[in-house]
Amino acid sequence: MKKYIILLITFLAMQVINAQQNIQNFSLQEAIDYALEYNRTVKNAARDIEIAEQQKWETTAIGLPQLNANVDYQYWLEQQVSLLPAAAFDNTQSTIDIVNDYFDVTQNNFDVNVPEGFIPVRFGTKQNINATATLTQILFDGSYLVGLQSVKVFLQIAENAKEKTDLEIRLGVINAYGNVLLAEETVSILSRNISVIEKNLDEVTRIYENGLEEEESVEQLQITLSSLESAMSNAQRLKTLAYQMFNITLGIDVNATTALTDNLEVLSIQNIELDLLGEEENIENNVDYKIANNDKLSKEILLKYEKSKYLPSLTAFINGGYLGNSDSFTFANRDQQWFGSSLLGISLNVPIFSSGMRSAQKQRAAIEFEKASDNLTETEQQLKFQIATAKSNYQFAIEEYQNKKENLNLAERIEQKNQTKFFEGIASSFDLRQAQTQLYSSQQDLLQAMLNVITRKAELETVLNTVSN
Repeated sequence: MKKYIILLITFLAMQVINAQQNIQNFSLQEAIDYALEYNRTVKNAARDIEIAEQQKWETTAIGLPQLNANVDYQYWLEQQVSLLPAAAFDNTQSTIDIVNDYFDVTQNNFDVNVPEGFIPVRFGTKQNINATATLTQILFDGSYLVGLQSVKVFLQIAENAKEKTDLEIRLGVINAYGNVLLAEETVSILSRNISVIEKNLDEVTRIYENGLEEEESVEQLQITLSSLESAMSNAQRLKTLAYQMFNITLGIDVNATTALTDNLEVLSIQNIELDLLGEEENIENNVDYKIANNDKLSKEILLKYEKSKYLPSLTAFINGGYLGNSDSFTFANRDQQWFGSSLLGISLNVPIFSSGMRSAQKQRAAIEFEKASDNLTETEQQLKFQIATAKSNYQFAIEEYQNKKENLNLAERIEQKNQTKFFEGIASSFDLRQAQTQLYSSQQDLLQAMLNVITRKAELETVLNTVSN
């Protein structure tokens, strides 16, 4: 029996160890680093950069030599018949004999009535193979030169999109991490409050049963306990959802077991950086400004492209091939005859008249460029306002944190005094409940103020693009 007990204890211990090993622990910075590597949106943004790089080479390769080969095999199920006018020859009968011998007409039974004065013949062989290779090279094309500029901007757009995605994911991780810490602290505080109320209720109930307290006092505490228990149930559900949101943001399974190693209060103190409020407003460093500027550049390149349509294009090519003919498939034989051919040429395309289409396209591109220029200016102004707002919000969050911390200390002292007065019979149960409600509200206000310090700082860093570890 002792042996089975030892085995059972060992098994349970191993289960606990395995469960602990499956838990993923994250500090805030570790969570950010993990998300920037494994978050699905981040990975797709990185793939977009790879796509842009391939697009860059794809466009570049258009202006490089292009070699294409083509092989055509033809088999006449029924060869086409042509009619030659007999009057075109001196001696009709002798000519017919020669033609018949050469074109092998006598071996074919024509099922149609041949018009008088014509000779039916079949040209060529029943089978032929034609193999060609063509090398082309663009000598000049204005649209190609503009295309090379456009792919560089396209790559910049993808890189800026990746940068914006990283900033948004970082901000999302900080918010998700903070919400989990807030949920954890809320559950912890509610648990302590419930323990205190349960103790008070037990004491007041015994005093009431001894006839030394009114029933209303018991009922007031029961109301408070019921409210706390309801808040606890909701906090537990929110805690579960907060962890799931955190997991999704990191890019791991929604139901994975994760644990946070940072403390909300310590983290909020670490995120108080007054120097950040004096950070220089470098608008051009903001990713939204970069994206708006990319849009302006792309519209400018589009305008150049429409203008390039007025220019001629010049292309050179060289073509070579071999043709084989046979009435049966003898193309694999060594004695098969092959007839070679080659061609060198230059193609010049000069746009002359398009009924105003090119002009309309150019005007449309010019208007789009003007819009993009105004959008860039508007973005610059909006960013200045966003930076000012973010700084104001961050400063208010710091001030609010200090204020809520002092308010909590006052609320704790008030609640403690009212609790002492209540049990001494000086204060009423209503006074005690009011003090407790004020305490609970102050506790939640402080937790939210801590979270605001963390998130408002992250928002300011995002808009300034001055991310610090």
